[in-house]
Amino acid sequence: MDTVAQPSFRLLPGSHESPVLLHVPHGSRTIPEEVRGGILLDDGALERELDHITDSHTAGLAARAVAACAVRPWSHVNALSRLVVDPERFPDDREEMRAVGMGAVYTHTTHRERLRGPDADERALLERYFHPYARALTEAVDARIAATGRAVVIDVHSYPTAPLPYELHATGPRPPVCLGTDPFHTPPELRSLAETAFAGFGGTGVDSPFAGTYVPLKHYGTDRRVTALMIEIRRDTYMSEPGGPAGAGLDALAGALARLVDAVQRT
Repeated sequence: MDTVAQPSFRLLPGSHESPVLLHVPHGSRTIPEEVRGGILLDDGALERELDHITDSHTAGLAARAVAACAVRPWSHVNALSRLVVDPERFPDDREEMRAVGMGAVYTHTTHRERLRGPDADERALLERYFHPYARALTEAVDARIAATGRAVVIDVHSYPTAPLPYELHATGPRPPVCLGTDPFHTPPELRSLAETAFAGFGGTGVDSPFAGTYVPLKHYGTDRRVTALMIEIRRDTYMSEPGGPAGAGLDALAGALARLVDAVQRT
């Protein structure tokens, strides 16, 4: 765990002509010191939780993909752990993960143990971290629309080979690559391009074990200029679980992601 103070996100510029924004929300283990003080776990337990909850090496995977693209896409990377806030959750009662204490501010762990006390100031965390992140990502999407007439958000995630106790939909298939879709923002053509790009890893599935994809609330369900797709990569395809080093599969997956981005940018 890294507790060094730093910005909560990074926007990495791409080509002016690219509509693609790679979003990497869950790849960091960094927890600011002022947030660490509100977490109940001791240091050893926190490290174990970070092993399970972090989408390890996804920032590196995205960076390798960017370097391999014919036209450089933009990237928005969360520099803080999702244990600070989870920028992909709804910040209100629309979020189904609140049922297991894992809404925008987590109160419980992957194993349904207490992460924060019942008196935790969730509003302060939302104001300090969640809302600025959401505003910056919305601005990044707006900038792609202004420059190219559209924005394509590709969410880069990973998930464990075996289900964890917090998962609400753990009984379905767990393919090597899961494509998370949205009925409004994921056109069939985008899904098809992803299925082709990731065809060489043993199969792709759709919306199992994780469904949906990130779209800024400003555009959600109303703006068809914003399309989006989540790429969930099963961790045994590229790393030692739960929080170990990356393996040879990382480069191959980065190449597939680059092929997807290139195909999207040609359409």
